[in-house]
Amino acid sequence: MAEYKYKEIVTKAVIGKGKKQFVDNLSLQATNSPTTILGCWVINHNFSGTVSNQNVIITGSYDINIWYSYDNDSKTEVLKQTKNYSETINIQGVNENINNEEVIIRSLSGPSCVKAEIDGNNINCTIDKVLGIELVGDTKVRINALDEIDDWDEIMESDDEINKKIDEEVNEDYLSDN
Repeated sequence: MAEYKYKEIVTKAVIGKGKKQFVDNLSLQATNSPTTILGCWVINHNFSGTVSNQNVIITGSYDINIWYSYDNDSKTEVLKQTKNYSETINIQGVNENINNEEVIIRSLSGPSCVKAEIDGNNINCTIDKVLGIELVGDTKVRINALDEIDDWDEIMESDDEINKKIDEEVNEDYLSDN
């Protein structure tokens, strides 16, 4: 007769995940009065995440480089600035007793300048980035395990029978120098 029993397996698994788009509006002051923006790029994006209550806190930084012309487009200069940021994301549907979890942050779309405008001696730019977040922690999986009792006889060989087979079947000269 089959009897159903449940077993629990404790394992590490992704217990929360998501992605979020972040937009930073920055105003950078140029040393010379800009005439034209020739380019804007974002490099050196670094970030990490930690868990606090039901939130993931992401801290990071990136460097903004804006190439612009000035003096009636006769000269150029690159404006450089490092932007530090801290973002807080609420992880919904996760047990409130979060501890010993690992946070995995991925840059799904690295920070890039989507808009740059001249405003007097300032350059206003919009930086867009998309980060993916995975929270890995201990969880339990409950499975149904069928416990069946089979009617079969176990055959037991005695040590004397095994030793007799070894003596009869093993060639002791197999590794000789012949």
